[in-house]
Amino acid sequence: MIWRFRDRHDAGRQLAARLEAYAGRNDVVVLALPRGGVPVGYEVANALGAPLDVLTVRKLGVPDQPELAMGAIASGGATFLNKDVIAVKHVTDEALRKVEKRERTELERREKLYRGTRQALDIHGKTVILVDDGIATGASMHAAVMALRSRLPARIVIAVPVAPADAVAALEQTADGLVCALTSVEFFAVGQFYRDFDPTTDVDVRRLLDEARKVPV
Repeated sequence: MIWRFRDRHDAGRQLAARLEAYAGRNDVVVLALPRGGVPVGYEVANALGAPLDVLTVRKLGVPDQPELAMGAIASGGATFLNKDVIAVKHVTDEALRKVEKRERTELERREKLYRGTRQALDIHGKTVILVDDGIATGASMHAAVMALRSRLPARIVIAVPVAPADAVAALEQTADGLVCALTSVEFFAVGQFYRDFDPTTDVDVRRLLDEARKVPV
């Protein structure tokens, strides 16, 4: 196995090199999906000289196969459902509601933990670079884009280190732009492209957000 990225910080620096057109602009905001997207977003925001914030998203996993996304929810009330997965896995409405309720509770917990009393960055009329550490099914990104549209940004650009080709094709129809450092047709999981893919913790997220706020932009 040839690792493409040492860790999420390395992935963020490699991704930032592909986003140079957005550097030094006062209309650019970087939003990262916690938790794993925050180290990547931190490096992107630092390289571009842009402010960093989080957009909290939670995957809705199939009840007996939680790693398989049947949808996702995002801050602001957006919900994306993969109806094909729900049908194939015979997920009932009741089961879906239970999963969504549990994940919304966790989403709200993380939102309060990461943001505290600080208001979300104003993205009205801005170019938003939406960052994660990779895309598997694309459900989380679909929900994130849906949530952001209601806040009226000028453009939404998805930026990720790695994603499968089919997910990239689908998301290109949803966002206004998409930058992916590595598109793979032999895709099993995001972690296969990282040498170090240890979980990002809540402490890590808060530390990186605090550090980003100290950097003048």
